[in-house]
Amino acid sequence: MALTTAELTLVEQRVTNDGPNIAVAYLLWFFLWFVSAHRFYLGRPGTAILQILSYFVLIGFFWVLIDAILIPGMIREKQNEIRGAMLDQLTGR
Repeated sequence: MALTTAELTLVEQRVTNDGPNIAVAYLLWFFLWFVSAHRFYLGRPGTAILQILSYFVLIGFFWVLIDAILIPGMIREKQNEIRGAMLDQLTGR
């Protein structure tokens, strides 16, 4: 079943409204890196806790720097999850 333009617009609007904001993610990364707030915000509590625990062996500090590069991909992944859920809901799967 093909979706109408209005339905596709609704899906994209929902992704924009409900999805994570890249500016918020980077602000959390910059100011609250030591509690891995950006990972909690992006819906990754397991890796956030692992990252916090890894600070004790110093690898966590490098991990936090690498996250600066990974944040856009994490946001795209979260947006795709929201988009998929909305499309499934609209197509009745």
